[in-house]
Amino acid sequence: MSDMEINRVIAQMRTLATEMNTPTAHNVDAAKPAGDDQFSNVLRGAIEKVNDQSNIASESVDGFLRGDESQSLAEVMVATQKASISFRAMTEVRNRLIEAYREVMNMPI
Repeated sequence: MSDMEINRVIAQMRTLATEMNTPTAHNVDAAKPAGDDQFSNVLRGAIEKVNDQSNIASESVDGFLRGDESQSLAEVMVATQKASISFRAMTEVRNRLIEAYREVMNMPI
């Protein structure tokens, strides 16, 4: 998951938080379906990219273990580190989303 995608998700979360602070019912009703589709698409795309990184790293390790000469140890290590970093970033995004959800749920009505 790239920094640009993480920044886009954070920007959308901030936009949604700003809209929540606006007391007009029109903004809440109008923004909910459109924002939900965009946010879910961004999140789904990010998860797919993390999965792709993991698959690439797995294939790279398997190729190296089979003795494939096209896979060097350095390339395998870089692929596994990319997968690890993208997974940790996705986990952090998930943790922040859960934290934001809990904050919203604990807000007084």
